[in-house]
Amino acid sequence: MFASRQKKEVCYHNIGHTSFMVQKVREMGEFYQFSDQDQEDLFYTAWLHDVGYWDGGAEGHEARGAEMAQDILTDFGLPQSRIDRIKNAIMATRMPQSPADLFESIVCDADLYHLGTESYYDQTLLLKCENENAGTHPTDLRDWLVESSKFTRKHRYHTSFGQRYLEPVKRVNLKYLELKIEQLESEAHGGKEKKKDKKEKKDKSKPERGVETLFRVTSANHMELSAMADTKANIMISVNSIIISIVVTILIRKLEEFPNYTIPAILLISTCLIAMVFSILATRPKVTKGVVTKEDIANKEGNLLYFGNFYQMSLADYSDGMSKMLGDSDYLYGTMTRDIYYLGKVLGKKYLMLRKSYNVFMFGFIISVLAFLIASLFFEAQQY
Repeated sequence: MFASRQKKEVCYHNIGHTSFMVQKVREMGEFYQFSDQDQEDLFYTAWLHDVGYWDGGAEGHEARGAEMAQDILTDFGLPQSRIDRIKNAIMATRMPQSPADLFESIVCDADLYHLGTESYYDQTLLLKCENENAGTHPTDLRDWLVESSKFTRKHRYHTSFGQRYLEPVKRVNLKYLELKIEQLESEAHGGKEKKKDKKEKKDKSKPERGVETLFRVTSANHMELSAMADTKANIMISVNSIIISIVVTILIRKLEEFPNYTIPAILLISTCLIAMVFSILATRPKVTKGVVTKEDIANKEGNLLYFGNFYQMSLADYSDGMSKMLGDSDYLYGTMTRDIYYLGKVLGKKYLMLRKSYNVFMFGFIISVLAFLIASLFFEAQQY
């Protein structure tokens, strides 16, 4: 039915978007441990939420889709209470989205799931193409990206799932969009400047906006990734601390009565301790000397942008060094490049330690649980 009713000019709200949404509502339904019937209602809603495009355009497609859902689901034999729930969820996707409960929130977040994925830019270009196919005058790419950026910035995910897993990627997508807009503006500005004097055009003492945006976005991305790593490490430290506290306060006292649990308890405590050590190593700060010498500045080697390199310098020496760096674009760009590089090196170490921590916790926890099961099923306390 879908294949025969799809319109070629509808290149975004098509079977690809619909099947993607079906997959995502199932994913979020499983995350919230929905019942089989709730999962089935999510399935129907996802498949039917854009069928209003079959008999019209974007305007009012939610209402048309809800009417068509009534007929289709009645033929399927669904009770009216479930049909009304599905129709309300379809209507909740109308902009601005207005979900009334978790079920409708899942549908709304799945409908705009792509805002928090790597395919965001490609999807927004498909939507631009669809609007132009519908008779809208061709939109300048920069203007379209500006509108997309405004929409994405105003948008908020309604579920905790979307806020936790999609919102961070959406923020990165917004920064990428800003970079694209800056690039297009720079290209347009460059075309107008061709007729101007070469001296004004090639003034190297002032950084170009595109370069500034590149450094700003890259640094912000590194900072966000570092914050995410610290959050993951804190979670691991907290979880293992709780497990160790429970084992020490409850299980250790019972080992005399149940000696068959001695080895599993040791395995579990060892797993938690090793995982905690790796997590602590991932977040442990590195102490630096805090001084950039005048020789370093003269050789354009000192990094005055990181506090760990200047916190022990005098204000006069620091101000003098910053003045020299700001007056030399090569030194400035070189310092920013080194700063990003070493941020990446630190991130690499953090995520390596985190990976070890999570691997130790995952495999060690599995082995510990199996050890407890074996000790319970095959060994009795009096055998020890």
